[in-house]
Amino acid sequence: MNLLVTGGCGFIGSNLIRRLLVHSPIHKLVNLDCLTYAGHPANVRGVESDPRYAFEKVDLRNQQAVVDVVTRHDITHVLHLAAESHVDRSISGPADFITTNIVGTFNLLEACRARWLNPTHGTTRPTRFHHVSTDEVYGSLGPTGYFLETTPYAPNSPYSASKASSDMLVRAYHHTYGLNTVVTNCSNNYGPFQFPEKLIPVVIQKILSRQPIPVYGDGMNVRDWLFVEDHCDALWLVLNRGVSGETYNIGGHNEWPNIRIVELLCDLVDEMRPDLGGNSRQLISFVKDRPGHDRRYAIDASRIERDLGWRPAHRFEDGIRKTVRWYLDNTQWATEVLHR
Repeated sequence: MNLLVTGGCGFIGSNLIRRLLVHSPIHKLVNLDCLTYAGHPANVRGVESDPRYAFEKVDLRNQQAVVDVVTRHDITHVLHLAAESHVDRSISGPADFITTNIVGTFNLLEACRARWLNPTHGTTRPTRFHHVSTDEVYGSLGPTGYFLETTPYAPNSPYSASKASSDMLVRAYHHTYGLNTVVTNCSNNYGPFQFPEKLIPVVIQKILSRQPIPVYGDGMNVRDWLFVEDHCDALWLVLNRGVSGETYNIGGHNEWPNIRIVELLCDLVDEMRPDLGGNSRQLISFVKDRPGHDRRYAIDASRIERDLGWRPAHRFEDGIRKTVRWYLDNTQWATEVLHR
């Protein structure tokens, strides 16, 4: 397997690369990343010495550069994680989300189609394109119910609309050209190396600096939380054993309102850093809700459990404690990625 991981210097991608190089029988692992603000070499520091590892600083929007990477490294499998992913940024500036998430995915699909399905120069080895997506493509749930793989798409932000479009492109390349594809839609990830713009690392940074913690609306927007290591294990499983052309939802079975997550983080930091003075909940500040803020996400992950035998290995209580501990022990990392 010559595996291409796109977005490998980002949050999920870097965790995936570290995990695969330790646990998986890969011949070559190529990390393609254009190193935007959310992708940083510090996230994969230490893996560069592995002889199986190669890094390519390439923007997916550069079609010829993408073709060159797929051809030169003789890529047989793709785990496509690279994406602009922050909803707030997609509201204030949607253009990068359209060009990166849609056009970038198209360029990668075209490069793989040309390499794998070319009757003259194509490969006879097994190939697979695994597209990693989000539960946000399904829209918003009411107080009950769960997203299934068959739930109609109803994206409500430019970010989720761009991911929905890329999902559909992957589906089309399977049905039109016979490309061996799988798609996974995951719930909110948490864990080490998440850029400090997402909820959990933002809250921890605000507590440490004793600044107000902004909470949108009434704080009762519900998300399903998945520990990043569990997600990485599921991605590898689907890449190897998922049925071609199918979609698998990956969730953590952990629904929490945002305000409860914030309060829990305050309590954990107070416990682990008593020198800060405690009572961090006083820093919570409710702010105006963002436009199109989906009320609730919740994933039914029974298919991947039933068909492939995957379940999250971490209890939320253990995963979130491990996550807080990591950020407290790695404050220099946060400084490095925020001020480059």
